[in-house]
Amino acid sequence: MSAIVSLQDLTDQLEQLEAEAAVAIAAASGAAELEELRVGLLGKKGRVSGVLGAMGKLPGAERPLVGQRANLLKELVQTLLAQRLESVKTAAMAQRLEQERLDVTVPCRYVPPGHRHPLISTIEEIVDIFAGLGYRVSEGPEIETDHYNFTALNIPPHHPARDMQDTFYLAPGADGGERLLRTHTSPVQIRHLEQNPPPVRIVAPGRVFRRDAVDATHSPVFHQVEVLALDEGLDFSHLRGTVTTFLQRFFGDLPVRFRASYFPFTEPSAEVDVQWRGRWLEVMGCGMVDPAVLEGLGLDPQRWSGFAAGLGVERFCMVRHGIDDIRRLYTSDLRFLEQF
Repeated sequence: MSAIVSLQDLTDQLEQLEAEAAVAIAAASGAAELEELRVGLLGKKGRVSGVLGAMGKLPGAERPLVGQRANLLKELVQTLLAQRLESVKTAAMAQRLEQERLDVTVPCRYVPPGHRHPLISTIEEIVDIFAGLGYRVSEGPEIETDHYNFTALNIPPHHPARDMQDTFYLAPGADGGERLLRTHTSPVQIRHLEQNPPPVRIVAPGRVFRRDAVDATHSPVFHQVEVLALDEGLDFSHLRGTVTTFLQRFFGDLPVRFRASYFPFTEPSAEVDVQWRGRWLEVMGCGMVDPAVLEGLGLDPQRWSGFAAGLGVERFCMVRHGIDDIRRLYTSDLRFLEQF
């Protein structure tokens, strides 16, 4: 047999609930706790709904009175929750401001700014000079195929020139083709010409890899910058003028000389020296693009001609700053880096 419920019983329960809710809300210390109280009081399975569930046992004339009292309770609880939430937020902000307050009267401690790494600043300066001469930057992948790194540059299999660059070979790719870490940035030139018909003028900075023993002047990982110009009517005088202009802008108005040399992908080829502090110093290689390279790209060597030049960034950086050991550039020693 169900218990008898009266209007007074339900009214008393709602008043008791109102008093308990006011105390609990006032004691809540955070937004999460307030939300938990809201659900416990006003949710579908909350305490107010529990009281209203017994309203069906009252006579029809008394039910509206309980409903009105319950609505007043809901409005009061919602108001108390909103007020307490605002108070909690205000207190949290005040606490944060107090904790994060800065005393502007405290003497400051100077923290020196960071420094550009000498290699980065050298690359940027080299690229800026060539950009001023009308060249734009082009980049390519560090993991290359045998085709782009050697064959397309007139270095076929078993060619002696491959012995000049001790290569890091990788596992074959998905197509079975041989992969390697590029030994120079020249593959960038081939990739660019495949996608961009001449005339072109590009500068290609990047990191390259060779199986060199680490010592004061060698590293298995280093940086190169190569340039390529391809147009109608270019000859060695254009190459000489471009290289001389670049070197004198970088090193100053110093004597520059060209010596005959050999590179598989240029003919004729030359090594370039500058007279630095009273002695001749080799700084880069260059030459006219070999017609075989142009033919491999489907370009007519009777119409198009061009030149390429390449340099080692570490060497330029070491000469410019008087650094005697390439390993200093990779040790991240702040005592060294803070000098630049």
